[in-house]
Amino acid sequence: MAKGHILVLPFPAQGHVTPFMKLSHRLVDHGFEVTFVNTEADHSRVLGALQPAGGATALGGIHLASIPDGLADDDDRRNLGKLLDACSWHVPGHLERLVTEMEAAGRPKVNWLVGDMVMSPCFEVAKKLGIRVASFWTASAACLAIMRNASKLIEEGLINVEGWAERDETFQLAPGMPAIQTSRMPWLDGTGTPVGPPAMLELILRFAKLKSLAEVVVCNSFDEAEVGAFKLYPEFLPIGPLVADRELKKPVGHFLPEDERCVKWLDARPDRSVVYVAFGSMAIFDPRQFEELAEGLELAGRPFLWVVRPDFAAGLSESWFAEFRQRVAGTGMIVSWCPQQQVTGAAARKKSACIGNGRRRCA
Repeated sequence: MAKGHILVLPFPAQGHVTPFMKLSHRLVDHGFEVTFVNTEADHSRVLGALQPAGGATALGGIHLASIPDGLADDDDRRNLGKLLDACSWHVPGHLERLVTEMEAAGRPKVNWLVGDMVMSPCFEVAKKLGIRVASFWTASAACLAIMRNASKLIEEGLINVEGWAERDETFQLAPGMPAIQTSRMPWLDGTGTPVGPPAMLELILRFAKLKSLAEVVVCNSFDEAEVGAFKLYPEFLPIGPLVADRELKKPVGHFLPEDERCVKWLDARPDRSVVYVAFGSMAIFDPRQFEELAEGLELAGRPFLWVVRPDFAAGLSESWFAEFRQRVAGTGMIVSWCPQQQVTGAAARKKSACIGNGRRRCA
């Protein structure tokens, strides 16, 4: 007998979709029916990346669904503030419509929503429809604990209502937790500037009010890694580190096809000899930054594996890049996307769901 129907809703970004997909595989393994909801833009990208593996059937029981994100086709979805606003205002209504249509078409009633905490405006829709809510935080428990205390930090004068640091100092939220500088808060970029303002901080300030909507908060972490954070917030449930399967074969919702040649290339290098360079799915470099990084890797003289998305550096000279690739062909490997779990050495311990040290080629 099926254990229930779970609707899974990540924030539309690669770093959120991947852990949600890993969790979805585990839920399917435990007998649950899972419907994975992406925005239409990300749904298309995931399906495109799955084509070499046989399409959506490669997901092995995870049903894929999509909803609009509220943005126009030509809007920049790397603009975090614009994306957050759209998800807050438009996605809840589309999610309600999707649930209604699925059940009208004969799909089993949705029992639970496992929703990204960043998508918390959708939790009210779930409660309205009689769906229980589990909130999933894809990063560390310590990061979530800091965000939960954003209003307190404003009251104490460490940050202002826009998220900027008011005082440049280091503080510790609780014993056993790492100290953090006010200029390095989770919602700040590398220059100390708030990302996605003002939508990001507005969303963070709502985190403390989610208790009435989400029955449980789960984190992609584990007790031993963050003793202080879990002691401060014992209601946080650690379920990580997540891995889709021990063999690292199940698709985890990548937006681009993985170039698996890099795994064999990496295996042929000595342990801890390779510099791995990757900036995720949203970062954009200008041509000058890109060329400086490339020349730095070349001058270092170390083997390197560099992930360069097709849209990573708009305006870059194709002839310059071709010449660079030719110069470093004997030292580095450049791919458009890679199976990161395998590259960074994620491998399950024998007879355990925990992650151990697998490949050790990366320095």
